[in-house]
Amino acid sequence: MLINFESRWTRIAPTASIPPREGRAVTVAGAELAIFNLGERFVTISNQCPHQGGPLCDGIVSGAVVVCPLHGWRFDLNTGLAVRASLPACVETYPTRVEDGIILVDVAAARRIEPNEAVA
Repeated sequence: MLINFESRWTRIAPTASIPPREGRAVTVAGAELAIFNLGERFVTISNQCPHQGGPLCDGIVSGAVVVCPLHGWRFDLNTGLAVRASLPACVETYPTRVEDGIILVDVAAARRIEPNEAVA
């Protein structure tokens, strides 16, 4: 049986629809995601802050970190790990690519690095 791995990629939006240093919320296959334009590339994480459910897509982006708009928790957009948080926390990250000016996300390949994994 031949598996078409390309079918896992979901077309989201044109790259021009997300300005640099901003995020946008999208729901794909029941998952609420936040897609960020870091200028040179796009990244996707879960949209809900594990602290109190804040919408990470509305956070301020600084480098590769987003600050939750509710209580200031910061998340590394590459790993999903909380940065200098009072408690260990993380959000899922999703493979993201651009093809012909369209952002694509592979929701089936979500990755979650638990805080204790990062210490090792």
